[in-house]
Amino acid sequence: MFKALMLNESTSGPIAQITQVQEAMLPEGDVLVAVSHSSLNYKDGLAIAGKSRVVKSYPMIPGIDFAGQVIESSNADFPVGAPVIHNGWGLGETRWGGYAEKARVNGSWLVKLPKAFTPEQAMAIGTAGYTAMLCVLRLEDAGVRPGDGPILVTGASGGVGSIAISLLSKLGYEVVALTGRMAESDYLTTLGAVRIIDRSGYNSAGKPLTKETWAGAVDSAGGTILANVLAACRYGACVAACGLAGGMDLPTTVAPFILRGVTLAGVDSVYAPIAQRERAWTRMATDLPFEKLEQVSSTITLDEVIATAPKILAGQVRGRMVVKVA
Repeated sequence: MFKALMLNESTSGPIAQITQVQEAMLPEGDVLVAVSHSSLNYKDGLAIAGKSRVVKSYPMIPGIDFAGQVIESSNADFPVGAPVIHNGWGLGETRWGGYAEKARVNGSWLVKLPKAFTPEQAMAIGTAGYTAMLCVLRLEDAGVRPGDGPILVTGASGGVGSIAISLLSKLGYEVVALTGRMAESDYLTTLGAVRIIDRSGYNSAGKPLTKETWAGAVDSAGGTILANVLAACRYGACVAACGLAGGMDLPTTVAPFILRGVTLAGVDSVYAPIAQRERAWTRMATDLPFEKLEQVSSTITLDEVIATAPKILAGQVRGRMVVKVA
């Protein structure tokens, strides 16, 4: 038996509770991991709240990522004792996730924990930070360089935004933060943002094209905010889009793409190939300012997840929330 946060379906929505689970109930897989840490992401909040049909079947253990140590394995790449990270692959949606003291998964989904990180640090980065690194890589691959102009980061005080600002700042980019919480300005400045913009100016539909401002952007909002970001991009800019916190629609025109050569680069962290994952985690080991991890993260226990989940949906969680599972 092991401890887990379990979601069960009811007529009024999912019921979340901390319970004991038999190891035999775990799904099939060639690697069994003793989970030490997970994290609270926006998608986890949606799952626990029963919104957006994140969970495809019940009962479900949520938690889209985890870090831990292999305790059983028939996979030669991940022997017993190996420290590992897991992000995505349907974890917490179609397959039991990281809010449990044990998880059984396919070894082909795992990434070896870089020696630079402890499991807790890895989950302070978590799926949000790993996604932020994928976004930075997309900007780099599109040819966006530090000298090209300012980079806008939307959802700046959230998990993706906080890590993106830290990464871009260390890499020498001029980072501008877009936020709906101007009270977090000092926090965002400490992470490396040179300017803070109130999100209210981006919430309403704007013109197809506005003044050329951004050489690139990392967007976790989508919707009207993303449309306004695209309209303000410079010629040849790239926008790495990874989220939909502001809406799933995109009320824009072709103008930014055909008149300014703007690239809208979609970033998926769930099913990204292993080579991309390893590249992202390797780069974070060298490019993420470790001293800022403590600033962007806080820790809760597994018992506190249910009460904390609604706060991330309400935009009341700053940065990253580590979940101490074991």
